[in-house]
Amino acid sequence: MTGAPAVASMGILHAIGNTSMAVPVGTEEAKEMSRRLAREEALFAGTSSGANVVAALRVAEQIGPGGTVVTVMADSGLKYSSTDVYCRG
Repeated sequence: MTGAPAVASMGILHAIGNTSMAVPVGTEEAKEMSRRLAREEALFAGTSSGANVVAALRVAEQIGPGGTVVTVMADSGLKYSSTDVYCRG
C-alpha cells in the first residue's frame, strides 16, 4: 500500500489504486475509540466512526512516515448518548 492514500469505512480499508483490505476491529475497541475521540479531540462520534479511526491508525502504522490515510466519520454520535458507548453504569 505504499504511496497510495487509503480510506477507512466501517473498518474496511479502500486503498486508492490498490486492492481493498479488511481491517477487523472489535466492538469494544471501537466503542473505546469513540470515547477517546470525545475525550481527547472533542469529536462526538458513534461506534462505526471509532472503528474507522482504529482501522486508519493500524494502516498508518503499517505504511509508515510519508504515507497518507484518510477516514470519514459520518455520524454525530447523538444516537449513542444514552447507550453504553457514552453512559457507563
